[in-house]
Amino acid sequence: MMNFQRTRATVLLIVSLMIAPGTGAADTDAIGRGRYLYEAADCSGCHANSHQGGAPAGGLGLDTPFGTFRTPNITPDKTYGIGAWSLGEFKRALRDGVGREGEYLFPVFPYTSFTRMSEGDMEDLYAYLMSLPPAAVPSKPHAARMPFNWRPLLLFWRTLFFSAGPVPPDPGKGPDWNRGNYLVHALAHCEECHTPRNRLGGLDTSRPFAGNIGGPDKQNAPNITPDMKTGIGSWSIGDIEILLKTGMTPDSDLVGSGMKAVVRGTSRLTDADRHAMAVYLKSIRPITVETPPREKNAIAPPNASTR
Repeated sequence: MMNFQRTRATVLLIVSLMIAPGTGAADTDAIGRGRYLYEAADCSGCHANSHQGGAPAGGLGLDTPFGTFRTPNITPDKTYGIGAWSLGEFKRALRDGVGREGEYLFPVFPYTSFTRMSEGDMEDLYAYLMSLPPAAVPSKPHAARMPFNWRPLLLFWRTLFFSAGPVPPDPGKGPDWNRGNYLVHALAHCEECHTPRNRLGGLDTSRPFAGNIGGPDKQNAPNITPDMKTGIGSWSIGDIEILLKTGMTPDSDLVGSGMKAVVRGTSRLTDADRHAMAVYLKSIRPITVETPPREKNAIAPPNASTR
């Protein structure tokens, strides 16, 4: 009996030594990929709290026509953050816009874009967030105006403006285009700022990327379609890549307002991913619009200044 127990213990030890290195490597790889996704999505731009050492402890306010919404704590603190969330609950928030208690999330959280993420990317992002130090910082309440603070009303909004699920690759397009489409729509969620919205806050999908005047925090996101007059039609693919890496426009100006935070994320992407985003943006339908006021542009049209 004693020999059997010793043999069993030896076998378990050997098995554990064989499995542990692979598991640790897999976790490390997932965390590394998740950090890349975190940067691509500019999560820190909304959730990072300078008073908490840059941790995504939330509390930042976003002013909208419907009131002020404050970002939550997404560190793995089990009381105030998402530390008690399961992977399934995390995926449901991204894919379906539904919180841990089954509540509809306000679409100021861009789940309308994150719903397009792949399952693997969601899992990696979860792994990275769960690897961060927890911050015991309570999330601040929203200050949405009536009746927009009543979450059940979101059912009607979702029926009109939300379709859940990832978008499959287009086999008729090349790998750069498909990768760019994924990055622009699902991760970097460029459309959330650069597409105009209707009075109910839904994206005007008939004018994608044509700019949004008077958006959140009263910022004007300009037209980034390849329109020659009011968009970025005169920009080359290389020009777009440089902006995404350095924040510098072709006329040697620097992006301002909220785009500076976006560039902090895109500057950490690979050259290949920035190239893919540029390829996709050059392929979309050009739309001519009225040029927004120059001093509030997030990305300058060809002949405008951001200063």
